[in-house]
Amino acid sequence: VQLQASGGGLVRAGESLRLSCTASGSISSINDMGWYRQAPGKQRERIAAVAKNGARYYADSVKGRFTASTDTTKTTVSLQMNSLKPEDTAVYYCNADMTTLSGTYSNAWGQGTLVTVSS
Repeated sequence: VQLQASGGGLVRAGESLRLSCTASGSISSINDMGWYRQAPGKQRERIAAVAKNGARYYADSVKGRFTASTDTTKTTVSLQMNSLKPEDTAVYYCNADMTTLSGTYSNAWGQGTLVTVSS
């Protein structure tokens, strides 16, 4: 199972970016798919997720500015980031909890994509 993320870059404060992450491989179902970020010198934190039943999670730091969504196949998760702030600067990682075709549980990480917000 692999996760491929894309969409990072350099923007100015107040601008928007959209990240996407697609899962591929021997996947039966994805139970939860979302985004973490890790800023320099800080721990990785979970910021947004979409559960299989459609429930969404947002960290307080991004609530109201970021929106996570999945496509109809449920194998791609996107993160629309609006009103970006310099403190949103971090490496963003997608993550997925899934059940494989063999019936086992699996958790996978994407490779990370850098988001830099200048003031």
